[in-house]
Amino acid sequence: MATLSDVAEEAGVSPTAVSRYLNNRIELPQGTRDRIDAAIAKLDYRPNLLAKRLSTGKTEAISLVTPEIGNPFFAELAAAVEAEAERHGYAVYMSSTRGDRAREVDAIKRLHDQHVDGLIMMTNQPDDGTLARLLARHNNVVLLDEDIPGVSVPRVFVENEQGAYAATQLLIAAGHRDIAVISGPGGLMSVKERLAGFRRAMGEAGITVREDWLLLGQYSREFGHDAAERLLAGQERPSAIVACSDYLAIGVLQALRHAEVAVPGDMSLVGFDDMPFAELVDPPLTTVRQPVAEMGRLAFTRLLALINKTETETMTRLPVELVVRKSVARFGG
Repeated sequence: MATLSDVAEEAGVSPTAVSRYLNNRIELPQGTRDRIDAAIAKLDYRPNLLAKRLSTGKTEAISLVTPEIGNPFFAELAAAVEAEAERHGYAVYMSSTRGDRAREVDAIKRLHDQHVDGLIMMTNQPDDGTLARLLARHNNVVLLDEDIPGVSVPRVFVENEQGAYAATQLLIAAGHRDIAVISGPGGLMSVKERLAGFRRAMGEAGITVREDWLLLGQYSREFGHDAAERLLAGQERPSAIVACSDYLAIGVLQALRHAEVAVPGDMSLVGFDDMPFAELVDPPLTTVRQPVAEMGRLAFTRLLALINKTETETMTRLPVELVVRKSVARFGG
């Protein structure tokens, strides 16, 4: 196996120059850089990662905690984080917690044990204080998509309230007054903010909110299906539903199809996320687009700044966009 000294001899420079070049600690003339790169390729040199970690104090790896990698939204976020990390030479160790608090705790402990340089945290359940206490001990942490109150770390979120407000306004403009909401766990930031956007639009239009039509559970296809069935079983039915994730919306569509309720002819539906499948379902789903790739990129950028001990923004809110397709129709039309 070739050594760093072998590379230096082949390139005609000192081992120190090669080491500093590989660690991005020196600016060399283009010709010198080309000779070192050619020597590395010729000798098939592989850096000693353990030695590098000892010299830099970094693992050049981060941990990404995601609630459910099988959920297309979290899968797309994870892919965006991984792509940006790879661009900067960082590996990503991914943990799919499946909403299990113990698995979330274990992932945070890996940061404590210095197995990684930093942590990007995504959760899909309200914190009981456990995560906040653990994360408060660490500096290199970024929260992505959902908040964990009590932690002073950078956050990357979207404009949840504005998204739900725009979705509800669309339904109201189409003549709907009997509008239900299906969303995730009540204690989550995204749920609170999207409900606030819904209430704001309804209030501005002078429409009374039916509290029994605000159904909160899990951001899952199964809950979307069950919640839609509950709405259909009531003495009165809404004419439109705001599903606060596309995954929920898929479950709603399934339940409505089984009940032979036509979308949008009998009931209109709006989602939230704009997952790739949203335009492929029947009917194509009107939904609120989240900038998933930008969210992932910024989350890693914020974390890298923490690792390198440079200044970074503590709160980032990215805009959303209402994408109108075929799942909304005029009431009575």
